[in-house]
Amino acid sequence: MTLPADADRLRADIEANAAFGRVETGDPDAHARTNQLGSEANRRARDRLVDRLRDAGLDVAVDAVGNVLGTWTPPSADPEAAPVVSGSHLDSVPEGGIFDGPLGVYAALEGVRAMRDAGVEPDRPVGVVSFTEEEGGTFGNGLLGSSVATGELALDEALALTDADGETLGEALDRIGYRGGRAVDAAAPTDEAGEPTTLDPASWAAFYELHIEQDTTLEEAGAAAGVVTTITGITHCEATIAGEANHAGATPMDGRTDALAAASEFVLDVEAAANDVVATSSPSAVGTVGSLSVDPNATNVVPGRVEAGVDIRDVEAGSMEAIVEAARDSLARLERERGVETAFERPFDVAPTPMSERLREAAHDAADAAGREAIDLHSGAAHDAMRVAGVTDASLLFAPSRDGISHNPREWTDWDDCAAAAEVLAGALARVAVDE
Repeated sequence: MTLPADADRLRADIEANAAFGRVETGDPDAHARTNQLGSEANRRARDRLVDRLRDAGLDVAVDAVGNVLGTWTPPSADPEAAPVVSGSHLDSVPEGGIFDGPLGVYAALEGVRAMRDAGVEPDRPVGVVSFTEEEGGTFGNGLLGSSVATGELALDEALALTDADGETLGEALDRIGYRGGRAVDAAAPTDEAGEPTTLDPASWAAFYELHIEQDTTLEEAGAAAGVVTTITGITHCEATIAGEANHAGATPMDGRTDALAAASEFVLDVEAAANDVVATSSPSAVGTVGSLSVDPNATNVVPGRVEAGVDIRDVEAGSMEAIVEAARDSLARLERERGVETAFERPFDVAPTPMSERLREAAHDAADAAGREAIDLHSGAAHDAMRVAGVTDASLLFAPSRDGISHNPREWTDWDDCAAAAEVLAGALARVAVDE
């Protein structure tokens, strides 16, 4: 079964979405947008998606945290059967690219249209979802919409999150009309008391997300699509190194307890630990000290305190633990050798998330049928699929990224590559939506 995607239709959708929050950079090769929750750009992007879903014959629902779901229930489908759903997100980082997120939403819609155009008769409904606030740029919680829908984050807690101006998520959704389906006259899921609630991915039969790769594996291999085996685990750690602030001119070198000098060794120790893991056990492991806060941060003062933010990722939990332990060992050594005091916390920890073997096989079968090369690879970034995978079968597919650039105005995926990956997605959805 081959389900060709309409490349022109998909391109038109992505380009139209790119206009919402467009940022002019002066670079003719750049395509920048800033589309964050609560903005007019975000409201308009949502409105257009709702219109496009309805134009394609889908019924639209908007849940209590602003997740948008369109559902196609053709005569062949049992309306009570668990649906097959695909999608991603519409929001962006500041001055981000035009493909990250929207490609997955509109490729999912294109998959439904391709099935309809080809006369596919699925046995179960097929849905297209756009999750709220995947990037986390406004309310500080990445994967927000999918986290609430899957029970990782309580609805009340999510709605109480505030942005930099003190506006809550609930207030922002009310303002743009996407707290439930009121503004767009869409259905809203409700609980037993009749109050708006969230989507229920646990009731889905399967979930596919198509995303740009954000790396160069597919580009280098000349492959049309990537079938993700595992989404990386992520650990965020916070290290504090306390020395003694003192006068930079009057304090002799042998009389200093320099927190920043100690922190510099810590940064190199984390890097060395990650490199050792890569060389000995897991080539996909990474460890990064991505932030330093220095106090008092004055040129003429020996630094007295440093706070360091550490990001550790891998598809193997054991590799992540090895780097974490190396970071702890580094701090212990610095206490002995440099006389500093240290503290170490681990506030954020997500285990590696394997993708469904059943859905991966369907994607490979779809690629083979379409004459497209699909290869297995892992994801080094988090995606909504990792939340959905906690409650039902989920699969993440990749389209090539030029030079691996993303979260950047120069992010680019050729239109033919978008269509090829969408074709693989459509074929996979059709296979899973038709009961054997």
